[in-house]
Amino acid sequence: MTDINRYLDHAVLVPQMTREEAADWIKKGVQYKTKTVCVRPCDIDLAKKLTAGSETEVCVVLGFPHGTQLTESKAAEAELYCKKGVQEIDMVANYGWIRSGLWDEVRTDIKAVVDTAHKNKVAVKVIFETAQLNTEQIAKTTEICIEAGADFVKTSTGFNGDGAKEEDVETMQKTAKGRIKVKPSGGIRDYARAKLFADKGVDRLGVGCTSTPAICDGAGKPSGCGCGCRCSKGGY
Repeated sequence: MTDINRYLDHAVLVPQMTREEAADWIKKGVQYKTKTVCVRPCDIDLAKKLTAGSETEVCVVLGFPHGTQLTESKAAEAELYCKKGVQEIDMVANYGWIRSGLWDEVRTDIKAVVDTAHKNKVAVKVIFETAQLNTEQIAKTTEICIEAGADFVKTSTGFNGDGAKEEDVETMQKTAKGRIKVKPSGGIRDYARAKLFADKGVDRLGVGCTSTPAICDGAGKPSGCGCGCRCSKGGY
């Protein structure tokens, strides 16, 4: 696995990051030629500028990190982000609705974002927050995402509970049966962990910005960003 960097969505999402800190970590993603930098909505323009001419694309989070916005608000967000030129959107599903078994509402919520994004040729990943769900709910939500036309299912925001667990990723993959791509995220902080999931056939990996150097260099431990954020203390 020599191209592990091309699996990575390099997440620059810590709320308290200054503009300068965000810029530094976006540049780090470009340096390592990660597949995308996944940024806060307020950093889209900055990320577009800093990734221009590089192999790294721009992904943005939507409804992050709880997924409880109005469906109409999520669709409006998606439209704004597409107009700003992002290549991918990582939306948070309403996992309270998932836990409630409100499947029609969950499907409508996801499809509203997918339809808006796809008309603009933007891919959508749907975050479940699997730490809050059981196996049956993970499998059912994977099916719902397929029905809604999403491009990826994704385990976690990295901000609420455990990150990617092998058994949850396996549930997604078994349910998907190649009909949708799978992205583990959260708790992937070294090369061995990243390679484990890549070898299982996942399509993308979500990693905190401080973990990218450790994964790509095989160092084994994140360096810490110095901003006091969770990513250096067991967060994303």
